[in-house]
Amino acid sequence: MRTRDSDIPIHGEEAFAGMRKAGQLAAQALDMLVPHVQPGTRTDFLDSLVYQFAMDNEAIPATLNYRGFPKSCCTSINHVVCHGIPGAKQLRKGDIVNIDVTLIVEGWHGDSSRMYPVGEISRKADRLIDVTFESLQHGVAAVKPGHTTGHIGAAIQQYAEGERCSVVRDFCGHGLGQVFHDKPNILHYGRAGEGPVLRPGMLFTIEPMINLGRSKVKTLADGWTAVTNDRELSAQFEHTVGVTEDGCEVFTYSPAGLDRPRYQPA
Repeated sequence: MRTRDSDIPIHGEEAFAGMRKAGQLAAQALDMLVPHVQPGTRTDFLDSLVYQFAMDNEAIPATLNYRGFPKSCCTSINHVVCHGIPGAKQLRKGDIVNIDVTLIVEGWHGDSSRMYPVGEISRKADRLIDVTFESLQHGVAAVKPGHTTGHIGAAIQQYAEGERCSVVRDFCGHGLGQVFHDKPNILHYGRAGEGPVLRPGMLFTIEPMINLGRSKVKTLADGWTAVTNDRELSAQFEHTVGVTEDGCEVFTYSPAGLDRPRYQPA
């Protein structure tokens, strides 16, 4: 069912100020993890770092106990598409892992994720990370007042499929602010002109999941972990954005310039 534009919250400058603080703290948490993503590191150790970082900065990990999710971040390795649960599993050389962090700061949610290579990775994994990163950039560039959510999805789909990759359709970006998941839904595929019209003051995530193989995914028995049906690699990047009068503001850019894969400071 089509979402009515009037159902989508429109926020003012106070909200944008709150989202900047929350978004920057989430980005700093992802920056903090960079040197710890190494062969032999357990994913529950990475989770403990996120939890302690949140506590040290008077923030709340939004995923912890959210609808029963047991951890402070998501760690999705190789063919895991999203919502991987940190645990005793050790990272291995050649893995790729998405780490997804959402922190609540003074009531506002900052939500972001990045891909991390674990040591030397294969050429196909490296290429997938690059394609996924650029897919997000194309989606962000499509955010303008008067465009629709379909412009975002179309930009991502056209780029990713042009690079012979597929777009996961089972999950989407979402509105957020003082609630974790709100309207509108941001599909990562579609056609320009479809969906709600973008208006200044809208807040949402863009978080394309891109597969090397086919787009089909399934959720494991834990009720959270989503994996590719064909066990091919999957990757994801995510930013939180707000629509402005002439484009958008990205709240979750890395303050250390570590947004791009390989994470060499700008």
